[in-house]
Amino acid sequence: MAFWLSFLPLVIYLLLIALIIIGIILGIKTIITVSKVEQVVDNVNKKVESLNSIFSIIDFTTDKIASFTDRVVEMASNMISKICFKKDKKKEIGNND
Repeated sequence: MAFWLSFLPLVIYLLLIALIIIGIILGIKTIITVSKVEQVVDNVNKKVESLNSIFSIIDFTTDKIASFTDRVVEMASNMISKICFKKDKKKEIGNND
């Protein structure tokens, strides 16, 4: 029994030392990985910022095209409504006589 009382604490201490060493190694590797990921994110961010001017040009162009098509549709609907209402007014005038 005395053997186990002296041997088990020694085994537990060795296992705790191994666990602490593994934790330190994993912590260092995590720090290295996070720094690499940060570099990649910075690189991607720079590339996206370089494309912002292109996106703003595309946005401006689509806004102008949309406003032009809105005007065309509005003019066409106004013409059609004028034609339809003229016929309705002629029918009402003919019914009153």
